[in-house]
Amino acid sequence: MPVISKILNLTHHNNLTKHEQLVQGVIESIEEGELVVGDQLPSINIMVEEIGYARKTIFKAYEELKNRGLIESRQLKGYFVISQATNITKRMALLLFAFQSYQEEFYKTFRKEMGKRFQIDVFFHHNNLTVFETILTNINGKYGMYVIAPIQHKKVVQLLQNIEPKKLLIVDRYLNLGKSFSFISQEFENVIYSSLVQLLPEIRKYAKIILYFNEESDFSPISIKNTFERFLKEHSVNGIVKNSYEIGSAVKGNLYFALGDTILWHILRDAVHKELEIGEDIGILSQNDNVSKEIVFGGITTISTDFNEMAKLAARHIKNESTTQVIVPSRLIKRSSL
Repeated sequence: MPVISKILNLTHHNNLTKHEQLVQGVIESIEEGELVVGDQLPSINIMVEEIGYARKTIFKAYEELKNRGLIESRQLKGYFVISQATNITKRMALLLFAFQSYQEEFYKTFRKEMGKRFQIDVFFHHNNLTVFETILTNINGKYGMYVIAPIQHKKVVQLLQNIEPKKLLIVDRYLNLGKSFSFISQEFENVIYSSLVQLLPEIRKYAKIILYFNEESDFSPISIKNTFERFLKEHSVNGIVKNSYEIGSAVKGNLYFALGDTILWHILRDAVHKELEIGEDIGILSQNDNVSKEIVFGGITTISTDFNEMAKLAARHIKNESTTQVIVPSRLIKRSSL
């Protein structure tokens, strides 16, 4: 096979290690058109016979080519070429909830920090367990790195533990996968409770505080709802949790805590139509800060983590090939909406 001849020619280069000879031989075969997408590589057994290197050495070389997204292994069939993008250092899968403003912010910063030699394919699971499982099944084994914002569910834990720890980074939501797995996550329960306590004087200005909580539409963890209800009880605050917002229902005297941006914009639009002054007639509290919330109506008060910092830490983790276990702090950003 041409690829074996290519590798044998490289064995005369004393400046290349055996690993580098194997990887470079396959790459040159792809670049010169001797291997194209769909072609099968020599099996590890054939490589051992023809080249004389240890199985472990050949296996590691094939693993690097897999990490670069050039080849994939198919069970009981062998190794096959899946890409001719030999300029790519590593091919990564980024699995997020949805392309909401804060996740878009994470992606743009992450993309910028990683640079052009890293290919990033983006997928969205929309907090749907079936969709999550289907995507993970389809992409498992095809990428050198997996950066995943997980659904907090015991089945997801089992699915993710099937990925080699050094190839997986958990971002945004925290899941306990074990000591060997890396995560760069945010914490909800403590920061939500402490922020609400800090806002008690403002909250008591209003007759009632309403939290709009819907796991399916705004992808929020149940701990936010539980923490909110604990806060109401422990501080004798009049408030309720609603699953959805009825357009036109904004009334004077209420404080609205909107986790999802769609509900937030509906409330703000109703306030304009009803000539309700934000921060006086009604209060607004939101989650996940962005530029729009900093500007509109003199600024919307938010409880948010720094998604730019999370993205930078994620890029650093991948470049350094380290183990990272970090909770990115969230903070209360007080503005005029209360």
